[in-house]
Amino acid sequence: MAYRTLRGRIRYTSKKPQRVGEERGREWFTLTQQPDGTDVLHAHCEIDDEPMVARDVVAAMDHTTSAPRDAYVRLSVGHRFEGSGWFRFARDHVECETFNHRDGRITQRIDIDSPVSWMQCHPIVGDALLMKLYDLQQGPGKTFFDNIMLSSPDHRGASGPKLFRLGFGIQYVGEETISVEAGTFAARQFQVVDTGQLPEQHPPYTVWCTADDVRGVFFRYRSGSIHGRGGERRDDGQSRHGDILRFEHLQGVESEVKIMRCETPYAR
Repeated sequence: MAYRTLRGRIRYTSKKPQRVGEERGREWFTLTQQPDGTDVLHAHCEIDDEPMVARDVVAAMDHTTSAPRDAYVRLSVGHRFEGSGWFRFARDHVECETFNHRDGRITQRIDIDSPVSWMQCHPIVGDALLMKLYDLQQGPGKTFFDNIMLSSPDHRGASGPKLFRLGFGIQYVGEETISVEAGTFAARQFQVVDTGQLPEQHPPYTVWCTADDVRGVFFRYRSGSIHGRGGERRDDGQSRHGDILRFEHLQGVESEVKIMRCETPYAR
């Protein structure tokens, strides 16, 4: 079996009235599907809003479920080193070894009753891979997951890194076709809800991802507002937005590179 690689770039933009469409960050990602059933994600993320955040993530996960196997995060905040760390996930415990410029060396081991469902290291593409947790056979609805780990409880992932345990809900809204600069795709809309276990509750968060066997490739996100299928919208005044600009699908070393893009920006 050849290795299968997906590559893309995401542009972070603002939906605040005074900054509509303004670029506020960017992300490049590579997701490689390996023959042993492991997916390995590489992501470089930049958030321009002060203090500026730069994050590099390497995360290995189960291809079918996205259950984590191991991960590495390196983080800079305000153009200076914030911390770096390695995480490993076993059936009965989770462990990490990290270093933060304020707290020094951090060693954690957390015993668990069941394997962790998801490790959130904060790249936006990871928010789409997270949606593999939801059982589509139950149709639109909501499921609460209580065995999630974060590398930072900060909304921008701008602290740590170290383990933070919590639960939250995934709401499946349904399927729709969306257009972004990378092209037009069949997509599924999800919402992350019930985030009250965070130190500060996360604003409403909506994600659109592919509606095919690659489920988890990201196409759009919106934070600060909720959109239902009927078009209703609630906004908290902190609206942020992102679209995928470029998408490549590589199958083996000699396969053709396919790039899907649209020159007309998508507005909603």
